Amino acid sequence: MSNAVVVIQNLSKTYGEISALHDINIKVMQGESFGLIGPDGAGKTTLFRILTTLLLPDSGSVAVCGFDVQKDYKAVRASIGYMPERFSLYQDLTVEENLAFFASVFGTTIRANYELIQDIYEQIEPFKNRRAGDLSGGMKQKLALSCALIHKPQVIFLDEPTTGVDAVSRKEFWQMLAKLKQSGITILVSTPYMDEAELCDRVALIQHGRIMDIDRPSAITSTFSGPLFALKSKQMYRLMRCLKAYEHTKSVFAFGDSIHYTDVRAENPIKAIRQHLQRHGFDDLEIEEIRPGIEDTFMALMEHKSESL
Repeated sequence: MSNAVVVIQNLSKTYGEISALHDINIKVMQGESFGLIGPDGAGKTTLFRILTTLLLPDSGSVAVCGFDVQKDYKAVRASIGYMPERFSLYQDLTVEENLAFFASVFGTTIRANYELIQDIYEQIEPFKNRRAGDLSGGMKQKLALSCALIHKPQVIFLDEPTTGVDAVSRKEFWQMLAKLKQSGITILVSTPYMDEAELCDRVALIQHGRIMDIDRPSAITSTFSGPLFALKSKQMYRLMRCLKAYEHTKSVFAFGDSIHYTDVRAENPIKAIRQHLQRHGFDDLEIEEIRPGIEDTFMALMEHKSESL
């Protein structure tokens, strides 16, 4: 990981009065698995389209594999693989026809680079004569990844590749990426799923077109200040309202089947919180201190940025 494969400096992009990207600075190293993490509308797709030469920036510079994305866009395209957010292969062509077509575009064949995609393609090869449009979401995902890899790129860009697929397919996809990383390919993946951040070497947290933090997932979560508590009750909506009205509340968010809560007091407030909520009729309350995850840290960073603006 001594060489930077992607170098983004002071990159900005606007659509009219809307700032899609603001002063982005990122370096991705060779062989790294790098995640761009943020909700819908954060700027992930705009950044990926610039990186893959499909969109021009307003200012700043971007180099991919040592080539400028504007001046040397043909060289960039020959060096990368790209899997866009929406399935973009030819629906009326079969699995095998799609793969052969994309190989021919880059002047190669399926046989020449089959070793790179073998583990992935073997799972869809029994359906090689089926039209791409008739595949399941998970199978389309595997075909799109195979087509992005068939010319043996130095780096692949995967724009929200697991959106809309089931949990099993999501897990399988990340297992495939882990194997690809072992072959030396640099992987840039964007996702709105915070749990997928833990599977990357490093991540950039992005919101409203601004980078909030870049680091290893464990290093990012270590910046979370103060204890974090998970609370449950049969009256979750009323519990949320009660906590929001509590004078000592610092933050309160719904997380799955629980509520994540932080307190402004320096000392451990768990006993005081329990007593307060019991006085409000929460006799079935469950409360425990937990370790913060990426999503907790992301929400905390969002609040801090909002306060500083």
